[in-house]
Order: sequence, then C-alpha cells, then structure tokens
Amino acid sequence: MLPQIVFSVKPTTLRQWIAVESDSSDVTKRSDLHRMMDMTAEKLRLVGGSVEMVDVGMQALPNGSSIALPKVVTARFGEDPSKRTVCVYGHVDVQPAKKEDGWATDPYELTDIDGNLYGRGASDNKAPVLAWIHTVEVYKALNIDLPVNVKFIIEGMEETGSNGLDDMIVAQKDSFFSDVDYIIISDCVWLSRRPALTYGTRGNCYFFAEVEGPKKDLHSGVYGGTVMEPMTDLIGILDKLISPSGKILIPGVREAVAHLSDEEWKMYQDIEFDLESYKSEIGLSQLMYSNKVDLLAHRWRHPTVSIHGIEGAFSSAGTKTVIPAKVIAKFSIRQVPNMDPAVVEKQVTDYLHSVFAKRKSPNKLSITMVIGAKPWLADPKHPLYEAGKAAVKRVFAVEPDLIREGGTIPIARTFQDVTGKSIIMLPIGGFDDGLHSQNEKISRYNYMEGTKLFIAYLHEVSQIKKY
Repeated sequence: MLPQIVFSVKPTTLRQWIAVESDSSDVTKRSDLHRMMDMTAEKLRLVGGSVEMVDVGMQALPNGSSIALPKVVTARFGEDPSKRTVCVYGHVDVQPAKKEDGWATDPYELTDIDGNLYGRGASDNKAPVLAWIHTVEVYKALNIDLPVNVKFIIEGMEETGSNGLDDMIVAQKDSFFSDVDYIIISDCVWLSRRPALTYGTRGNCYFFAEVEGPKKDLHSGVYGGTVMEPMTDLIGILDKLISPSGKILIPGVREAVAHLSDEEWKMYQDIEFDLESYKSEIGLSQLMYSNKVDLLAHRWRHPTVSIHGIEGAFSSAGTKTVIPAKVIAKFSIRQVPNMDPAVVEKQVTDYLHSVFAKRKSPNKLSITMVIGAKPWLADPKHPLYEAGKAAVKRVFAVEPDLIREGGTIPIARTFQDVTGKSIIMLPIGGFDDGLHSQNEKISRYNYMEGTKLFIAYLHEVSQIKKY
C-alpha cells in the first residue's frame, strides 16, 4: 500500500544538522563531526531503526600523529525475508565554508529565502539523507508496513575520500550486505528543472607533478638568466597535457574511450538541457562545444584534463621577484569506462618524463598519482531504473531524464565491485543548488517532493519481481 503523500516539511532537524560544522577536511572540527554522527544515529533510533555505530579506525595526519575517524552509522528497518531489501547510502560531512568566502548568509545557519533553504550541506548531502529518514518516518507515522526492508549506511568522510569505508564494506560484505538486493545513492543533482535518474559517473586520477631545482629559492635579478628555472619546466610540461581545443595529448587516453552509439546519441538528444542557460550560469560567452549532445558527451562520457594549481609558486598579493626552488603542479584526469587508473598512471608518467627529457633540464621531475578512483556505470534499462521512472511519473507527472554525472562518487564503484549489488543514483537536489560553492541550498519544493519521490520509489521497488 502506497501512503497518501501529501505533507509539508518543517526543516527543524535540517536546521539542527546544518548548524554542525561537520567539515571532514578540518581535523580541528573532528569533535563536531563525531557529534554529527551521534545526531544521525539518534535520529535513526527515534524513527525506530536498529542502529549501530561502526568503528572504522584511525586517520594518519601529516605530522605523524593520528586521530579517530568518525564512526559509520548503519541502521535496519524491517527483516521480512519475503520482501526486497534496499540499502540507502549517504554522508553528513561537508565541504569547508566561511561567510567571508562570499556567502550571503551564515553557512552554518539554515536560512529560508524565497523558498530556498541555504546552508553548507543543505543539498550535499544532509537534506537528501534526512529525506530518506523522513520516508521511513512517514510509513511509521501512518502505521503502514514498509513495502521493502530498508538499511542505511551513513558516513562522515565522503568529502575527503571516505577514509575507512572501503575496508568496512569489504569486512561486512557477507553480513550487513548479505541480504541487500539494491543500493540507492542520492548524492547528486538534476541536470535541469526536470527530475533525473543518474546511471553513470566519471572516475578521477589526480596527479602531483613536482619539479625540483636549486637547493633554495633564488632572487630573479641575481640568478635569472643563469639557471633553468623549475617553474618554466613545469609550465612547459603542463602545456603538453591538453590542446587549446580540449584535445588530450597523452598517448592512449583518448583511444580508450568507448564509441558513442546511436542509441546513446538519441538518449542525449532527448535530455532537457539549455546551453544558453548553462553559459549564463557559469558566466562565459563561449563553451567548448556548440551543441547539446557534444557538450553533454564531453561532460559525462569523455575524459578531461584539468589543471588545479601550483604549490610553491608565489600567489599572494603584491610582487615578489623569486625563482621558486621547487614547484608542484596539481592536475587531474576524469576517467570514463574502459579506462583503468593503473594504466592512466603509467601513460601520464611515461609521457611527461619523455616531454621533460626533451627539455634537457638539470632539474628533477617526479610524478605521483594520489587518487585513482574508477568510473561507475549502470544499465539504465535495469528494473531499478524502470521503478525510478514510475516513481518520478507518479510524483512529478513527467518522464525523468536519464543522465550521467561528470564528477566522481568513488563509493558507487566500491559498492559494485565488492558487493556485486545493483545500484541506482536517485537525486533530489536541484541543478542550481551550488554544491561545494558559496550559497549552497536546497529548495523547499525539492526537499518536499523529493521525500515523496523516495516514498513512491520504495513502493515501486517492492513491485520488482524476484527471480
């Protein structure tokens, strides 16, 4: 039985959750992160879940000390063997945020403006986690049995790489995950104002390229023109990664990309996406591609090189006539299916060393891959996605867009590889929510209708036949 989904959301709990500065990148806020996990566990207990807090060990710090990782919260609602069992994944840690970064409001005080709820973590990922908890709460409040058994796994280190979670998943493969049929992730957003189902993400290979020269920084007036400068070498090799038109110059990378099929082209053609609005949103007069299909394909299913910054370079206000002794470039390659991080690491390392050798520089180059997250791809024709389409039509009265995500959610691939379970990404966040940016928000509309979507989705999943 599907409950009558007519209700309003009072964001009291969300307000309390937003007030916690659960920044997983700042170890000085680790006590806040522990408190956030305690609050999550308590909320699940209040709704009637069987809750455990799983110790996932310690985090090593650069100074040689260590600090406790936040415990992972698991919960179970229902143990009926005749029903499907779904596992909902989410996280309650956030990206750093300060008012002086350009926020219009206090990032840790939930602020309601024109139907939007502003606050760090509002969309990524505290409101979606709460929407799932509210989903269970609605069934309980109406005294209606859940149509499926529901499990939760909520972590507190997603924004810094999910430290400890992979090992926990491996350790609990044959216990917590043994009776799980499907895994649901709602840590993503729609592409437009049309609801969406996400069936793929890109991976990420993140590199440090270090060029080391003299034993100390040098005065450019005294030494300029007499030494081969590390910064010049570094800029030279970075220039060989990608062309002005966006073509990746590393041999073997582009060749690994799967061909865009006619069926996939048709899917992209049908997606609701406006290039002019996209340009306006990011404040550019020109994009790399002038048509929707090419742009979406290069955002979702093609690799890309992005240069993020140079450590050791002078970047403060004013002038400083220095030749840095050592500089480290930070760049990444977003991966797509058919690409393997180990292969990409060798391709990048071999290529940059060959480029550097041609410079005949006495400086030293070292290449290190610090992240090697694999892409994830599901079958959009799987019954999970058919259930998603039915739930979206029930709540929003439209067909959802089937989309991929250009970013990386490494845990999806871990779930797939370790548990072998089918996965769907079911977002409720808006395309303009500003994840990781200033003035992050979730609209009241998406929060309320998204909760209804989750309620409807559990009903639709319960209709999937067991074979």
